[in-house]
Amino acid sequence: MSWYVCLLYLHIFSVVLSIGPYFVLFPLLAKIRTAPFEQLPDYLEPFRITVRLTKHAGHVLVATGIILTWITSWTWDTSWIVVTVLIMVASLYFIARAFSPLLRKLKAPHEDRNDLVNKLRKALIWYVIITLSMMWFMVAKPNIW
Repeated sequence: MSWYVCLLYLHIFSVVLSIGPYFVLFPLLAKIRTAPFEQLPDYLEPFRITVRLTKHAGHVLVATGIILTWITSWTWDTSWIVVTVLIMVASLYFIARAFSPLLRKLKAPHEDRNDLVNKLRKALIWYVIITLSMMWFMVAKPNIW
């Protein structure tokens, strides 16, 4: 097996790790909404783990993406690479602003749990849309310019 194939599979695996765990979190939202405050940390921990896992998977994703671009005929001004990188930068900003503050608020005593859970659900949906759009550009490789 060539280095290219190994890097490509590692790149694809890191994409799966960057997106997949978020789908598991949707069923937890109902539990977070109704759980007693004392049990809330048990339901919030998978969110924290998922954010940490996807952060590290993102590091592998970026590293393998750079290496794959370097060893192939693709260039950094290729339209689908430029758009993917722009979406990735937006997703980094989004994940930093969306999940951590909401999880911190949910850990503290509060009166507006329903509103916070709704915001968390919306953040999950947007993150999945953002990352799936990034994945579409990597797979479809549209020639925009």
